[in-house]
Amino acid sequence: MTTRPPDGAAAPRPHRVFDIHPRSAALVAALGLSFTAILYALSETSPATATVFRCLYALPILWWLVRREDRIFGVRRWRARVWPFAAGVFFGVDLLLFHQSILLMGAGLATVLSNLQVVIVLLAAWAIWDERPTAAQAAGVPIALMGIVLISGVLGGDAYGDDPVLGSILGVFVAITYAGYLLLMRKGRDRRRAAGPIFDATVATMLTGFVAGLLLGDLDLIPSLPGHVWLLLLALSAQVAGGVMLAVALPRLPAVTTSLILLVQPVLAVVFSIMILAEAPSSTQLLGVALVIGGVLLGSAARRPGETGAMAAGA
Repeated sequence: MTTRPPDGAAAPRPHRVFDIHPRSAALVAALGLSFTAILYALSETSPATATVFRCLYALPILWWLVRREDRIFGVRRWRARVWPFAAGVFFGVDLLLFHQSILLMGAGLATVLSNLQVVIVLLAAWAIWDERPTAAQAAGVPIALMGIVLISGVLGGDAYGDDPVLGSILGVFVAITYAGYLLLMRKGRDRRRAAGPIFDATVATMLTGFVAGLLLGDLDLIPSLPGHVWLLLLALSAQVAGGVMLAVALPRLPAVTTSLILLVQPVLAVVFSIMILAEAPSSTQLLGVALVIGGVLLGSAARRPGETGAMAAGA
């Protein structure tokens, strides 16, 4: 038996601060998420190890937030949790591929390609639900694709990264799996809650990384320093703060504002990776970055003035 607000009473809001400052919250979240790939690179751990521990370190705080939501809205039914669990499997594959792409082409470029999920969602909506894109959205697809080619280094010399071609291919699959994660999370969304679905998805992501690590043989279950300090920071900034803040703040913002805020992440990731990790993308690759970001911006354009930011971002 669960406790719910009495009829006619205003439903309590566990995230009231986002009602007042949604732009600030989303900007802070995007800033934190821009360090995701950098923190992983600094950890010097395997893709599976990072996937497991960034989730494991985040679960206690997410569990506390879930308990807070449950006291207000009641305990969730298990059937409502199926979609977030399924989404977490997609996100586990996404992180495994994302971490590997970072090793191949650097943190900045890998982060830029991961944001192609906006274009992937656009194409999926067109193919599956016959939601035809606007002219601006359709124009974003070839622009983003040309950006991928330039980032891969196929058309230019001195491309940065151990294997930018393979890294770019993995980056496309990162975007595809992340789009699957977003679509499944949207399928099982509860507008009142933020932490609950993210907790379920994080559990499934951790289990996916654990199984993959055992099969691939690259899972290290013994924490070491300083690598796991970076993974702890990654868990707090990305899995907890970034995920929860964006999940609550973005639906409160207009689509154009949301698109601009979300694109802060890849731009800052490229800048910070150059400053912190001394990465050196070629001029051709930087042009590709600009094209991908431009294509994503066009692809995330809202269909209607009243469309929410979460829809425009595919979230």
